[in-house]
Amino acid sequence: MENLETFVADVINKNLWQVIPFLLLAAGVYFGVRTAVVQVRRFPDMFRAVTESPKGHDHDADYGGISAFKAFTISAASRVGTGNVAGVAIAISLGGPGAVFWMWIIAIVGGATSFVESTLAQLWKVREGDAYHGGPAYYMTRGLGWRPLALIFAVAISITYGFIYNAIQTNSIVEAIGGSLQRDDLALRITVGVVLSIITALIIFGGLKRIANVTQVIVPFMAVAYILVGLLVVILNIGEVPGMVAQIVGHALGLREVGGAAVGAAFMHGMRRGLFSNEAGQGSAPNAAATATVSHPVKQGLVQTLGVYFDTLVVCSITAFIILLGPQPHYGEEIQGASFTQQSLSASVGAWGTHFVTFILFFLAFSSIIGNYYLAQANIQYLTKSKTAMTIFRLLVVLFVFGGAIGSINLVWNLGDTFAATMVIINLIAIVPLAGVAVKLLKNYAEQRARGLDPVFHRDMLPELRNVECWDGTDPVTRRSPEDAVTIARQER
Repeated sequence: MENLETFVADVINKNLWQVIPFLLLAAGVYFGVRTAVVQVRRFPDMFRAVTESPKGHDHDADYGGISAFKAFTISAASRVGTGNVAGVAIAISLGGPGAVFWMWIIAIVGGATSFVESTLAQLWKVREGDAYHGGPAYYMTRGLGWRPLALIFAVAISITYGFIYNAIQTNSIVEAIGGSLQRDDLALRITVGVVLSIITALIIFGGLKRIANVTQVIVPFMAVAYILVGLLVVILNIGEVPGMVAQIVGHALGLREVGGAAVGAAFMHGMRRGLFSNEAGQGSAPNAAATATVSHPVKQGLVQTLGVYFDTLVVCSITAFIILLGPQPHYGEEIQGASFTQQSLSASVGAWGTHFVTFILFFLAFSSIIGNYYLAQANIQYLTKSKTAMTIFRLLVVLFVFGGAIGSINLVWNLGDTFAATMVIINLIAIVPLAGVAVKLLKNYAEQRARGLDPVFHRDMLPELRNVECWDGTDPVTRRSPEDAVTIARQER
């Protein structure tokens, strides 16, 4: 086992992660330029889009699909989890406070990447029964005609999210529970693994609607509770906040020395954990984005960009503040996960902080298991329509949920980094040449907004776009509201 850990960390990841951060930054800057910094300009539209009802244009029709908010919570369920609690702790323990700065940067720059990939997923989504499906495998096939690449990606994301990432979630839950109970033995790990496996099986065999119903309740409630406690820590230590911010920025830019954690380590670990947390450019969130019923593809692109900000600039920052306002650790010496956050919070608010982190992490990580499963399921459906294959996949997901409980923290996180890097490379190969399509859709959206209309898209508006199955005007949400129809008539007189 130790040899495997060494190979994954020192041979595979050490080389991959010399390249991945720069690819992500370059792609984010490129998309930001092409879209005229859409991730900043259209910030108010993000909130408008996330609260919009799928029946907003036809209250008497129900065409299936799920709302933009439910799609947002499915992707948030995948994003907001151990990466926000344990992942940030790992980044800081190995990379120092400067790692937080680079997590912020990858979120802001990556917002444009998230917009592009999620908008493309909406455009080339397909309808199956009463639901939509889509994602990178679909825009690789329909937008580029690169089915071999789509097959490789579908396999990669199914393994990453169905198996590896779910093992990470379980591993962090076990670590947190062990911290609360002051024990870490095989019996505890097996017990937690069995319980999580049973609950997971009950939900994932219930279908998408059940997944959406579970995540839309769990994610907002737990995230808000965690944010409130984090703000309490900030208030209790308000005098130390300016120094903390100076430490984050100073270490990231090489202006302040932090023992044991080099500036390069801050950059590398901040980028790794930032990507794991917000997933911008990884090609995962587009699978959830494609499920939404919206009137224009750009709306869901904006919603998913908001998800990146919420995940990293809000939730990850709260964990960073809890840790950096607590007892100062020795950086760069050993990997520390959820237990690091527990110790820091309890130092600020008392012993109950340890159990609070366990409680929050359990539900956030469990909702991530459900969200991860859906992202993987969408790609299994792309690969095969076989019900037997789907059943086998679901059983393997449950097995890996259990396996994560008994695996080592080093191995599961390093495997996560390996597969995340693989997905980034494949996805960027597709969305860079397709960026022009997202720009055209954004221009169409902006022109309608400028006319005072609620943007609606039909595929005949951009007839040069090929293989667009949906967006033919049959979905009630893509029909003009009476108010907009009057506005158009008045403008055409």
